[in-house]
Amino acid sequence: MIDAEIIDLANRMADAAGEILRAAYRQPLAVDRKADSSPVTRADRDVEAALCALIEAQYPDHGIIGEEFGDVRAESPYQWVLDPIDGTRSFIGGYPLFTTLIALVHKDIPILGVIDQPILRERRVGVAGQNSDSGLRRNDIKNATIATTSIDYFTPEQTASFQKLKSQCANTVLGGDAYAYAMLANGQIDIVIDAGLKPYDFCALRPVIEGAGGVITDWEGKAITLASDGRVIAAGSGELHEVALGML
Repeated sequence: MIDAEIIDLANRMADAAGEILRAAYRQPLAVDRKADSSPVTRADRDVEAALCALIEAQYPDHGIIGEEFGDVRAESPYQWVLDPIDGTRSFIGGYPLFTTLIALVHKDIPILGVIDQPILRERRVGVAGQNSDSGLRRNDIKNATIATTSIDYFTPEQTASFQKLKSQCANTVLGGDAYAYAMLANGQIDIVIDAGLKPYDFCALRPVIEGAGGVITDWEGKAITLASDGRVIAAGSGELHEVALGML
């Protein structure tokens, strides 16, 4: 289902995004506000346009779901799900914690994911059925490091659940958006919990986390798909995921 040509395209897409973002990083930026009040820059739009052009050139029958320009060919069984800058606030603030997220979904199931940080030149690529286990795993929650993008995205009930879980862990990291999931795949972070995510935020995460030997589901323990509700819990091991999920 995933061949070398698709993986090569995904890497070329990440390379193209990186060139644009490195040129715009810590430069004067005009920041607009979208309908949901979230920030967007010209770099967001330039990256997505470049990614879409590469897809159109090689797979003109594939669909595209992009954060900035919407959907193309929604009827296609193959959908590229794109977040040109995940963590635009970090990008605007000059923090090298934003990423470009690229996912390929087949019949709603994420089968390829890329998390790329172009300033640090760190890239995680995950492909369904291929394991690149990082080998760093904790199973005891009392020594775990937990991360979330922001508790502002939680409802009061979700905040209470997160605080309960956080109180059992050794360390807490706030912020980082999808970069936290890359660090989980690297073995630096043990649990990441988020809510309110959109498909372009979470589709790339599943192949990367599972490919590194971790576990990622929604808050009910269901597999992440294009139709997931945006509540995500990822852990570096099945045992740790089970403990954390139980607390939620």
